[in-house]
Amino acid sequence: MKHFVAALSIVSVVAFSSGSGYAVDAKPAENLPALVDAALANNPELKSSQARWEMYKNRIVQAGSLDDPMLMLKIQNGVVSDPLNFRKESMTAKVIGISQQLPFWGKRGLKEEIAAKDAESYRWQIEERKLELVRMVKETYYQIYFTDKSLGIVDKNIRILDDFITLAETKYSVGQGVQQDVFKAQVERSKLLDMKITLEQERKSLEAALNALLARPPETAVGRVPDFEIRPLPLSARDLRLTAMENRPLVKSLEAQIEKGAAGHKLARKDFYPDFNVSLEYMQREPAMGGEGLDMYSLGVTFNLPVQQARRHAMVAESDSEVNMASEELNGLRNSIASGISDLLAKLEKREKLVALYKTGIIPQAQQSLESATIGYRVNKVDFLTLLDSRMTLFNYERELYESQAEYMMKRAQLEAVVGFGFDSAQPPKVP
Repeated sequence: MKHFVAALSIVSVVAFSSGSGYAVDAKPAENLPALVDAALANNPELKSSQARWEMYKNRIVQAGSLDDPMLMLKIQNGVVSDPLNFRKESMTAKVIGISQQLPFWGKRGLKEEIAAKDAESYRWQIEERKLELVRMVKETYYQIYFTDKSLGIVDKNIRILDDFITLAETKYSVGQGVQQDVFKAQVERSKLLDMKITLEQERKSLEAALNALLARPPETAVGRVPDFEIRPLPLSARDLRLTAMENRPLVKSLEAQIEKGAAGHKLARKDFYPDFNVSLEYMQREPAMGGEGLDMYSLGVTFNLPVQQARRHAMVAESDSEVNMASEELNGLRNSIASGISDLLAKLEKREKLVALYKTGIIPQAQQSLESATIGYRVNKVDFLTLLDSRMTLFNYERELYESQAEYMMKRAQLEAVVGFGFDSAQPPKVP
């Protein structure tokens, strides 16, 4: 009987402990801003994108440059029978010349503008990639938080079930319980062990994923995620939409693509005008056939005849299609941003309400239900299955609380990526 009372006392103390209480993890706490900074500094995909942007930038100067001038050296009107005799024929001359290809006025500037807009578009794509990288780091971070909290709750409940098993065995030994209660508690304990194994594997997978984002060795240990408070959003739904249209890098990338297409349209129209080639030649002659052998020069301009109208009209139509394509992509992105913000705000509101409900209503009520079941079981007014069900119900609600907290922060990170800036910034962007 003494063993029964001792076991029951242990169960009561553990069962009525706070749902969030468990052994403190010895791991150091991780700092989310430091992880984000490390990812932005070390991620190889981001470095590759930045190197590609440098490549695009270097194309701007190339696009606006003239072709190299052509230097010409030749013998003109040489005598075949005596090819190196420059005094036999008065028309024989040694010639040096230079020529330069000159595109029609405005073409070089437009080509440079097209290259610059292409580079600008890619630069904004890099900024978009940074947003996605920060989102993935934060999502992984809060998934680790939920996994660690779940492991803590599982460990706590395994200890509680050990006490339940001891209690059930004690009551069975004195004829106040049935052996089935013992078996049922052992089965539930095995289920928790199975869950623990799964959570430990998930923890390792999340560590590897986070280390990959930070370009660290996969076996690098990841510390615990400290507790946090759910923070309200700094902007209203309307302000979030307006800010997204102004700050989202992908919006600016598509706007640059539209401007690139417009410059391409102007360049296609310019192709209806000819390009020029300017040349200058100097002919040095020797005295021959009684002549003085006066030196001579040639100055000329050649240009193409833009008679292939069908090809040029097709170029104009191609540039128009490029502008229309980018414009419609931008319209689609704006619709996607608006709907995405509305959807994420609804999910954030749901999770925020659930967290408040679990903390102020469901979990305290579940704790009271467990306390009542424990007291009832002590005086044989409640069976063991009811006691066990009350404990597992509280267990599930505790996990759902942390899941809602983690989901809220992950949806918040997704909303930051959609809007185009971090809500923890010192100064939110101004809303027009």
